[in-house]
Amino acid sequence: MNADFKQVGDTLVVRITGELDMLVTDQLRQAIDQRLDTAGIRTLVLNLEKVTFIDSSGLGVIIGRYKKVRAQQGRMYIVGASPSVEKILHFSGINKLVPLYRSEKDVVSN
Repeated sequence: MNADFKQVGDTLVVRITGELDMLVTDQLRQAIDQRLDTAGIRTLVLNLEKVTFIDSSGLGVIIGRYKKVRAQQGRMYIVGASPSVEKILHFSGINKLVPLYRSEKDVVSN
């Protein structure tokens, strides 16, 4: 797993590549939280376009970041999920909490 971070105004875009599983979730959680705690972020966008696999620990990271952003009166979006990852997001019910979009341009201005 690799994560690329880009801040656009008060929006943090996290582009994740590879598998989002128990081997990498602690590292990802810490990296996102560090930026959420220090950068004045109001909107979190998780780009899952290049995520090939997600397990329950990956879903846990998403739900945990959702709760953290919402506690700060912020918003969160998921973009670019492949059909297989999107299916998991629907089965888990995450799509009822976090809106799913096709691409970053649908939610990020720049």
